[in-house]
Amino acid sequence: MSDTVHRSLWGIDLGGTKIEGAIIDAHEPDRAIARVRLATESDRGYDHIVRRVRTVVEQLEATSGLSRPQTVGIGTPGAVEPSSVTLKNSNTICLNGRPLGRDLADALGVDARLTNDANCFALAEATLGAGRERDVVLGLILGTGVGSGIVVNGRVLHGLHGIAGEWGHNPMRGEAAPCYCGRTGCVETVISGPALERFYRSCSLDSANLPEIVQRATRGESAAVATVERLTSKFGEAIAAVINIVDPDAIVIGGGVGNIEALYQPATRAAIQRHLFNAECRTELLRPRLGDSAGVFGAALLTR
Repeated sequence: MSDTVHRSLWGIDLGGTKIEGAIIDAHEPDRAIARVRLATESDRGYDHIVRRVRTVVEQLEATSGLSRPQTVGIGTPGAVEPSSVTLKNSNTICLNGRPLGRDLADALGVDARLTNDANCFALAEATLGAGRERDVVLGLILGTGVGSGIVVNGRVLHGLHGIAGEWGHNPMRGEAAPCYCGRTGCVETVISGPALERFYRSCSLDSANLPEIVQRATRGESAAVATVERLTSKFGEAIAAVINIVDPDAIVIGGGVGNIEALYQPATRAAIQRHLFNAECRTELLRPRLGDSAGVFGAALLTR
């Protein structure tokens, strides 16, 4: 086997709409040797998704000229339940309750190392991106949903139940909106993109997507300003609870909501400080550096 094969790390980012595969160099892990994307076609069911992942790996082999390694890292929507080794909490519903890791290992003929997509994002940003050279990094996904991964000294924390970092389903004081998880008032029902758009609609009786709401806020429209203020205030309250427990060196904020400039301004730090068990907040709030590469690079890094 060539030295290149020994040095290559293979990762798959299994998303609801697309599956991306990448091979990266273990010695230069920010360099992709090969990349492949396919539509997930999740509406065609569980077995079809497993076959699509196999097709991605076959195309990586064809594109790179390399043979697949003994282990492939796979980032998934949802998390693996350690007691049953089945997937749970996935918004790609057909994956829930299924032994995805085992079935992918059988389909690929190699070991499949799974973790959720937020963990992959956090691992990539902590290793290669904005959080590199920090000991404890929290990688947030703020978009359609709210989640995070926790990386300590280059290793992802999974936890006894496989839910380490699931702050999106912590309850928020005074909130009662229903969540898909069956509870009410979760962080995700307050500061996710769809939640903020619903709040704006309730204030203005008008509909707009989040980037347009942010633009309207810069022009001083009252409902849009209130929406952005709600984001910074509620984000500060929600993330302060996590900082009080994990006390990370840095927080990297990914996802569409993470593009909003207000999150990096003094008002957000003041909102965090109001709920922090410390006289000052020195935790860095960072924008991600890896863009849409973070998920698949993080999956590959699982195999180091």
